[in-house]
Amino acid sequence: MNKLITWLTTSNRHLHLLGGVLIGLFADGLYCAAYAVILTASALEFKDIRWGGRWDWIDWLMTILGGTLGFGLQSLILTLI
Repeated sequence: MNKLITWLTTSNRHLHLLGGVLIGLFADGLYCAAYAVILTASALEFKDIRWGGRWDWIDWLMTILGGTLGFGLQSLILTLI
């Protein structure tokens, strides 16, 4: 469990995941969620490049995964209501 927490806190991956979940949770539809989360993930990585960093595919994928989980959670909630 400690390895997972250490891995998630590396490069703020937990924040990428949380941000993606929030985008997916409040998106209006599947297309909107996909479009918004891909653009946001790419913009975050572009920001890292502009500040002298490098593109981190794991951060990018964590944001996408968060969006997928968030939209799935939204769909589950709306189905149960």
